Amino acid sequence: MRLCYKGWTWKGLAMGLAAPAALLVLLAAPAWVRATTCTTQAELLPQDRAALASAAGRLAEAVAAEDFPALKAALLSAVASDWEEIHQAVEAAAPLVKGGRMQLRSLYLLDASSLAAPADTQFFCSNSSGSLTVSLTMKALPPGRYAVVLADAAGAPLGGQLAFILAWDGSGSTWKLGGLTVRPGVLDGHDGLWWWTRARELARMNQPGTGQSETDAASTNSAKTNSWSAWYAYEAARRLLVPVDFLSSPNLEKLDAEQAQIRNSPHDAFPLTLADGPRTWKIDAMRLDPTLLHADLGVVYESTGVTDPAAQRTEAVAVLSSLLKAQPGLRENFHGLWAYAMKNGKRTPVIELPMAQIP
Repeated sequence: MRLCYKGWTWKGLAMGLAAPAALLVLLAAPAWVRATTCTTQAELLPQDRAALASAAGRLAEAVAAEDFPALKAALLSAVASDWEEIHQAVEAAAPLVKGGRMQLRSLYLLDASSLAAPADTQFFCSNSSGSLTVSLTMKALPPGRYAVVLADAAGAPLGGQLAFILAWDGSGSTWKLGGLTVRPGVLDGHDGLWWWTRARELARMNQPGTGQSETDAASTNSAKTNSWSAWYAYEAARRLLVPVDFLSSPNLEKLDAEQAQIRNSPHDAFPLTLADGPRTWKIDAMRLDPTLLHADLGVVYESTGVTDPAAQRTEAVAVLSSLLKAQPGLRENFHGLWAYAMKNGKRTPVIELPMAQIP
């Protein structure tokens, strides 16, 4: 079984920034088993907290130092076949943690030993007063004891953030590495809180009564373009706030609720047909794409089937240019665009261009 995250992915993103390196499939499911427990860091017994912090600290330092022998030695035997993916994830982590100091952020001890067989499971992790609850959702989780540990490369320019999944090896009386994800915590010099603030600003520009006349067609169209920028700014904020998609918190739920209120958003816009002079382009999907450690957007479009590299580039630039003409606000708020050509069910990355290089 493997770590996975929600949404559509492509090889470069999967192996470069959020590498799904082993053990658990963590996706929402229709029915959850709740005969499980979660203990937060503050509520852990001192010996459990010390053991988890020690194990995670060693792993975090091994990632920072690219100490592959130490990581391989700590790998859970059940996921030994996934070593190559973890190896690639650690290599991809190097620029994200460079210049930083590893610091543990959160520990969650998950007890699923009461399960009779692998089951879709949801953990509710509350503080002692019950005023704050974090939920972790896992699919096909085998019986056992696990831990999720979040860590940060404090001070690193790219703000590397890591998530470890640890599994208790009863036979060895030790915590073993079952999964690893790595993401940047900063894109284009800004962290998740900055992007959240920016998303709110853009969303307000899209609301009536913000200094724009509803009868002014130009102002109304400008507001609509802000809705797309706001939507993807929320996507950037979410991605930079936590290194995994299977964790939910009150803050993230608030972010989701704000994003859902955006009018004229791209949520239900695809497939989208764009007319640019005599040409018509069909865009199938669009999503935040930090593959190159920038706040880029990935655009998946239906290709005419050209195979010559120069012709592919020309087609891709035409598609991206048409999109920016329809949504000019994106040019002002994001670094660039990725073009992914779709033909006969196959998605091919064509080019990434900064906004200034797109006509």
